Amino acid sequence: MGRVMQVSQDSPTPEALDAATKVLEAGGVIVSPTDSVYGLVCAATPNNPAHQRIFEIKNRPATQTLPLFVADPEDLPRYAASVPAWTLPLVNTYWPGALTLVVTATGAFPAEYLAPTGTVALRCPSSALVRELARRVGPLAQTSANTHGEPSATSGASVEPQIVDAVDLTLDGGPAPLAIASTIVDCTGAAPRVLREGAIAEKDILRVAGA
Repeated sequence: MGRVMQVSQDSPTPEALDAATKVLEAGGVIVSPTDSVYGLVCAATPNNPAHQRIFEIKNRPATQTLPLFVADPEDLPRYAASVPAWTLPLVNTYWPGALTLVVTATGAFPAEYLAPTGTVALRCPSSALVRELARRVGPLAQTSANTHGEPSATSGASVEPQIVDAVDLTLDGGPAPLAIASTIVDCTGAAPRVLREGAIAEKDILRVAGA
C-alpha cells in the first residue's frame, strides 16, 4: 500500500500540510478529501508529469481536461477572463462550496490545462485543507479519486487500493461531508447552463443567478 496520513479537513495539522505540499511541489500526485468527494490532485504547473499520471492512474480519456481548485473566491478575476454578471451571485452564495464554474481562461494557466475552447473549470471548495494547499502551491488540477467508470470515493476507506498504491500520498480525512460531486455550470453564455447537477440543485442555481 502507498503512504497514508490521517488528516482533518477543517483543521489540518502543519505536518499533513507540509507533507502534501512537498509532494505537490515535487511534481507528485496525492489523494485528498474534499467537501464533495475524494480527489486525485496535482499542482497545475507547466509540464508537470503528475498531470499525465492522473489520467493514467484513473484510466481517464486524455481528451477530458481536469477541473482546477482555487484557494479563494477572490481568485476568480485572476483566472477568468470575463464572466457574465449573473455569475457573481453564484460565487457569493456557493464559494467556497460544491460549485464548479466553466469560464473563459486568462493567460494564467498553461495551455495543457485548458479545453480546446480556451475554457477552464474552477472550484473553490469548502475544505480548509484543500484551500491551504492551493494557497501554498497554486491552483490544483484534480478529478475524482476512482478508476474511470467506477463510483466516486466518499471516504478514505473507499479509495480503491490500486489508486492508493499508485499515488505518492493519500490524505485520509474520513467521510466526505457531502459525499456527492459538485454541480457544474457553464458561465460562458448569456444565461447559466447546468452541465452536471450535483450537490447544488439546478433550480437553486437558476434562482440565485436570476435566470
